[in-house]
Amino acid sequence: MKAEKLFQQRKPDSDVSFWSAVVWRLPHPVAGSAHLFKYRLAYVIHDECVIRYDNETGKGDHKHIGALELPYAFADVPALLADFFADIQRWKDENGID
Repeated sequence: MKAEKLFQQRKPDSDVSFWSAVVWRLPHPVAGSAHLFKYRLAYVIHDECVIRYDNETGKGDHKHIGALELPYAFADVPALLADFFADIQRWKDENGID
């Protein structure tokens, strides 16, 4: 089985922000992850990535919130997307962004 792109979207969130998400199903897990998905999700404001979820080879599942890098407990793709959008909303609430 080859890698299969399951999801790819980029949507504006405002005049100065957008979110982007790409998810693939793989034949084998990437090093550091125990599941068959590779993903890259980002929320960008004024050309600065303020939230990013990814499972870079060797680093495993993690997320970046501002300058912090935190472990991420991947459960499944729907939960990944829900967690990502919840972090976007939390960022907007904490930073006074509508």
